[in-house]
Amino acid sequence: MTCYPKPPFAEQQQPVPGRTAQMNPRPDHGEDSYRGSGRLADKKVLITGADSGIGRAVAIAFAREGADLLVSYLDEDEDARETQRWVEQAGRRCVLVPGDISEPKHCRALVERAVKEFGRIDVLVNNAAHQMTFDSPDEISDEEWQGTFAVNIHAMFYLTKAALPHMQPHAAIINTASVNADNPSPQLLAYATTKGAIQNFTAGLAQIVAEKGIRANAVAPGPVWTPLIPSTMPPEKVAHFGENYPIKRPAQPAELAPVYVMLASDEASYVSGAMVGVTGGKPII
Repeated sequence: MTCYPKPPFAEQQQPVPGRTAQMNPRPDHGEDSYRGSGRLADKKVLITGADSGIGRAVAIAFAREGADLLVSYLDEDEDARETQRWVEQAGRRCVLVPGDISEPKHCRALVERAVKEFGRIDVLVNNAAHQMTFDSPDEISDEEWQGTFAVNIHAMFYLTKAALPHMQPHAAIINTASVNADNPSPQLLAYATTKGAIQNFTAGLAQIVAEKGIRANAVAPGPVWTPLIPSTMPPEKVAHFGENYPIKRPAQPAELAPVYVMLASDEASYVSGAMVGVTGGKPII
């Protein structure tokens, strides 16, 4: 078992959306540890927010399991190219597409590009998210509230709606929710509210797409050591991030990837409408 670092970490802060190279300690995305076994052979995947964090770990794992990927990201070009390097090192294709998924037109363009590149979409991973920390509702501007919903939940709908006509039976949709869906942090009011919406969206969607032979599930991470943390939280909170969980540390992105692989694979043929918690021992309802 890998011994991952535990808090306290160095106090650190970055501009939004954060960069992997500036994090201390450096996150583990499974670069040196994940071993594939052909579980996603020739699957065609569209994944958002895969330049870093959970998305990069999932991209690496998917590639080593045999999938080709279109990676959507905002503007973190250096991080995205690093993800691409690992995917291509696994012998798979990786198409990088920057842009803002809060724009419906961009969501539709992502799907069109994926279909142009791959001919179909077998797995859609709605992973990108925005969060910011606030102590009081009056600190949250209208633009911040609306922007959080636009990235976290509206884009999920636009991408899913556009992708479904290009998905065949046995395809899978995986949405990244959060432990905040059931145990909302008051300092993450906007973010936590969207994560509750994702939980309900996934549960309803699973019932709608079942007749098409498509599955929809959500993953609910607890604290995960990604660039989102030092770029959206005060330095003193970053230093102690995750230590209040039973395992006494945040997850590394690599620890999330196997759950996404399972949900994307044909082995999970009867798993739909689920929210799978990866929470370091903290129960979710």
